[in-house]
Amino acid sequence: MNRRALFFTATIIVAIAIALCYPTLFVEWWGFKLSGLITPLLQIIMFGMGTEMGLADFGGVIKMPKAVLIGLMGHFTFMPLMGFTLARIFHFPPEIAAGVVLIGSMPCGMASNVMSYLARANLALSVTLTAVATLLSPFLTPLLMKVLGGQFITVNAQAMIWDIIKMVIIPIAAGLLFNRYFKGRIKGLDAAMPLVSMAGIAIIIVVIVAAGRDSLIRIGPALVFCALLHNTSGYLFGYWMGRLCRLSERDSRTIAIEVGIQNGGLASGLAKAMGKTATLGLAPAIFGPLMNITGSVLAGYWHRRPPGDGEEKQDMPEEGHRHSDNMVKA
Repeated sequence: MNRRALFFTATIIVAIAIALCYPTLFVEWWGFKLSGLITPLLQIIMFGMGTEMGLADFGGVIKMPKAVLIGLMGHFTFMPLMGFTLARIFHFPPEIAAGVVLIGSMPCGMASNVMSYLARANLALSVTLTAVATLLSPFLTPLLMKVLGGQFITVNAQAMIWDIIKMVIIPIAAGLLFNRYFKGRIKGLDAAMPLVSMAGIAIIIVVIVAAGRDSLIRIGPALVFCALLHNTSGYLFGYWMGRLCRLSERDSRTIAIEVGIQNGGLASGLAKAMGKTATLGLAPAIFGPLMNITGSVLAGYWHRRPPGDGEEKQDMPEEGHRHSDNMVKA
């Protein structure tokens, strides 16, 4: 599994390099602008995410309220504020700076569940945090962008609410219904969805990089460094907040990964909806692959160091077993 995640990340990096060298290949085909693929691809990815979820995933709020609250607070307070602070420090152009705030205001990325599984963390908590953060995103992400991102560009919070509902909530709801009534009944679909999602993410990133190639060449190194600072600070904040609040080692690892990894696909979709793919979308395109790299490294490090609080063999809830099985198959 770890090798596949690294292979996917390496593929993305190669694709980005090609998009930088030959941007015209990924801008328009036969009069059709490839940026038009971003929203439908994101909806397919979110549908795939929904097919791997169940209503029981939201029940973790009741079973683990303290850990869920800590994770959500870190995710929707520290990360947006860190993004805003870094955007100010690096003096990025307004639309690119707003993109850094945008990626910091996103809910948890689906990759966080994979990383939590590899890191011997609490998978059930990871799935719950991803589900709840995604459900809250139509309300919190537009608010954060209005308050923080609005310092750089004009933000229409009401339009963003509807965009998130279209791109995330409706497809995930459809995925939940599919999971409830059709899971396992359509031959090959369960195995195909992870591959379709990975291909969709790759296409979205390449299209954004090609569209914003000139800006990326000009500020690329600074944006990469900014992404590393933002990402690693999320891991550190999440882990040590968990430990300070006396969460277990497994739960603290989970909080670290959930806070540190954002949904770059959704950020890219919102950038497209705002008509700023080439500028607002650059930060998500850069942050996304880097989060996969750092997440894989951190998960590999923790995988070789079993939790020391005696909980590693703790029974995992049924939903956690189901998700862990899906991770292995992926």
